[in-house]
Amino acid sequence: MGKCTIDHSYEDVKTKLDNQSPYMPDALVQEAYGFLQQTIIQETLNELFHLLKKYDLASEQDRRNRDAELRKLMQS
Repeated sequence: MGKCTIDHSYEDVKTKLDNQSPYMPDALVQEAYGFLQQTIIQETLNELFHLLKKYDLASEQDRRNRDAELRKLMQS
């Protein structure tokens, strides 16, 4: 899969988090909302968006991988 060239806005990411949060661990959702209170560079917004995209359709293993990637991204 190629790298996406679309820049996703803060609102895009927040909307995606709002939509996917029912399928995510509560602690991770709260951490993500807190993270979004900061100033975030465009590259990070794009990564967040793509980790959240279709989270609800992902397998359990893929969700665990995404959870780990989300935590790693938010701690950097």
